[in-house]
Amino acid sequence: MKKIVIGILAHVVAGKTTLSESLLYLTGQIRHMGRVDHQDAFLDYDKQERDRGITTFSKQANFQYKDTEFVLVDTPGYVDFSSEMERTLQILDYAIIVISGIDGMQSHSETIFQLLEHYHVPVFIFVNKMDLTPLNKEVLFKDLLYKIGDRCIIFNNDDTYENIALCDDSLLDDYLNSGIIDNKDIAKLIDDRRIFPVYFGSALKNDGVKELLDGLNDYTLQPLYNDTFAAQGFKISHEGNVRLTHIKILGGDIQTKETIFDEKIDEIRLYSGLKYQLVSHAKAGDVVVLKGPTKLAAGESIGLSQDTLSPLLTPYMTYRIVLDKNSDTNKMYQSLSLLAKEDPQLHLSIDNGDIYVQLMGQVQTEILKTMVKERFHEDIDFDHGCILYKETIAEPIEGVGHFEPLRHYAEVHVLLEPLPLGSGIQVESKCKEDDLSRHFQRLILTHIQEIEHVGVLTGSPITDIKISLLIARYHPKHTEGGDFREATYRAIRQGLKIGKSLLLEPYYHYKLELEDNYISRALYDIDMMHGTSKVSSIPYCKMKLELREG
Repeated sequence: MKKIVIGILAHVVAGKTTLSESLLYLTGQIRHMGRVDHQDAFLDYDKQERDRGITTFSKQANFQYKDTEFVLVDTPGYVDFSSEMERTLQILDYAIIVISGIDGMQSHSETIFQLLEHYHVPVFIFVNKMDLTPLNKEVLFKDLLYKIGDRCIIFNNDDTYENIALCDDSLLDDYLNSGIIDNKDIAKLIDDRRIFPVYFGSALKNDGVKELLDGLNDYTLQPLYNDTFAAQGFKISHEGNVRLTHIKILGGDIQTKETIFDEKIDEIRLYSGLKYQLVSHAKAGDVVVLKGPTKLAAGESIGLSQDTLSPLLTPYMTYRIVLDKNSDTNKMYQSLSLLAKEDPQLHLSIDNGDIYVQLMGQVQTEILKTMVKERFHEDIDFDHGCILYKETIAEPIEGVGHFEPLRHYAEVHVLLEPLPLGSGIQVESKCKEDDLSRHFQRLILTHIQEIEHVGVLTGSPITDIKISLLIARYHPKHTEGGDFREATYRAIRQGLKIGKSLLLEPYYHYKLELEDNYISRALYDIDMMHGTSKVSSIPYCKMKLELREG
């Protein structure tokens, strides 16, 4: 039996959690369907989620349908919690994007689709709320074609096979000869992201959901795994003071009492909703929770040969936390550090006795206040947020770092090179193994990536820079593991200081969807603010306005 990890993603209120309930109900995992508005959804068991009616934390459930065992991951839909959603994409075999039949494909859904392209995740599309929408399938499908492209194909239609065959010349020949296409060939096209199956229905009424389940069973492929142990961490949570590490195993297997990073695995938990069962063994394809190990961070991997992709969504505002006058700053910083391990995108920092975090928006600040109150029994507030800036360099420069106190020695040379806008940080080694062993090279590359380096102009994070290891030197007797870390940090810092740095201001590309009669007013307002724009039509009688300068 094949095992597939699927994630459900959507713009808020598209019906993502309702579809999760329907899938679990139709496969016999729950006896009745919960509802968000009734505060009894199976996967929205957190108090804040039930009170607000939104999903803020990723959850998992397990179910079986026909020949497939599924691990279902429900992700946050609200844009403020996009970083939580993005971290789960690295463990998905397939994704279901839920589109509201009332609103069509909204802006956040387009962002999700771009993320799935970035992480190379195959996609199924479920257009929900067809029992409530005034729009018909043809209009909604035209909207998908306009915003996603002609890879979208309606399944379970009379012309489904014909449309699939047109995507591949060899399949077209087979179809013309036999009139059918093998399921494995369709699954291969989906797995290669050459087609995106589209289903229509109503999750609340269980309409169209069985057809989606049949598609997930028939048109998905079992991932191939190696025998060597590998895993991807995607979430950190806490049960009281006990840290829990959520991982997907991508190769080999693990057992309780084994070690990861020299830390013993006390428990392996298999969660489904709020409940879990203890297992002694987990294998490739399993999504489990480890109790014991504390060194693996959310978003980090173990044993993977390829580099983990950097997140695309990052906060754009930084806030100073305002503490109660009787609060201990250092104690609060230690408490907040637990939350920063659960969400690395908080980028927790302390400067001159003030604590700072980076957040996505207003709802996230409210959630964070409540979490601090419930978990640490402290009241906090936030001052007015400030825009986050970043720094880069204008030209290549070599940096050299020395670390040589008594009985310690390490020297590292790195080359810093500017990259095109939006490239982030890239790392490579140009050092020969004859000059430095592969072990030490990997150690230095790890040190380059393990922290967020800051620039020399404003102390903002650096970006769009390629950092290459040129050479490093060590002493066979006096060099210890931490020596290379210090020398690496100093080499990067020295390169930034002697090079020419540039301050980068945030720049955004906006899209407005307006009725026809508002277009002229919008164009006038943009022109008055010295902006530029481009107007294009959208299939269902709206106009899209793209603002080129934000």
